[in-house]
Amino acid sequence: MSTETENPAGEKYISLSVKGTEKLSAVFNMERCEVEITALEMNIIPERYHRNIGTIGLDGQIKLLKSKAGVIGAGGLGGFVLEMLARAGVGKMVVVDNDYFCDSNLNRQLFSTENNLAESKVDAAVRRVKDINKAVEIEGFQICGTRQTLPPILSGCNIVIDCLDNLQSRFELEEVCSRLNIILVHGAIAGFLGQLAVIRPGKPLLQSIYGCEKDGDIKRGVEVQLGNPVITPAMLAAWQTGEALKILAGLDGILPENRLLIMDMQAGNFYQVDISP
Repeated sequence: MSTETENPAGEKYISLSVKGTEKLSAVFNMERCEVEITALEMNIIPERYHRNIGTIGLDGQIKLLKSKAGVIGAGGLGGFVLEMLARAGVGKMVVVDNDYFCDSNLNRQLFSTENNLAESKVDAAVRRVKDINKAVEIEGFQICGTRQTLPPILSGCNIVIDCLDNLQSRFELEEVCSRLNIILVHGAIAGFLGQLAVIRPGKPLLQSIYGCEKDGDIKRGVEVQLGNPVITPAMLAAWQTGEALKILAGLDGILPENRLLIMDMQAGNFYQVDISP
């Protein structure tokens, strides 16, 4: 069911199609993800991942397929992050969100359409991921993510991506990830601005970025005033996903500790700021 294929550079390789993966899964009673991992271990490249291999390598793709990612929030950032993780081939995902689509989401949220207004964001996310990549296992939780509800959901994750829109929930997520020893990729957007930090377990950064969790105005950030045009969540979600994929695939170049990456799309500037925990 595999075939010899030639890439644009004229190099030959053995590839496996989506239909071939489906057939092997049925014949050997294996999950599709397991079929893809086995193929890669035999230097057979599932064609859907062929354009990944030059960047992350066969071993990197295997690591992605064996990984589990948690995405907290399925709106502006979360929709783009889930889309990219599924296409990259991250084998397992959990998504948490307690919200439903409304008209104001249509300007930027990838899974929001005129036909699914009032639908659960989690339901739309799970359906979309399954449409993209049936080798990916995804579980949705339509709940509010708190320090009480998140630990059993995120247990076993190799990475968690913060796609939230309020600061109190972010503080609680950071606490949970630290307790579970999971790296958290934090992201926030407002207007043309985006910011990102890779928060290691036991080394919290949110207080240094936002101030004390108990401050009276901690619930919402500047995005309330500046809004969120479509380009900003797409930009930041791509960067968040990039950091997550580097971590999961064991690649170099991860944003250093105690560093905040700030992106200003209006001015065309990207810069890093040192922050003390």
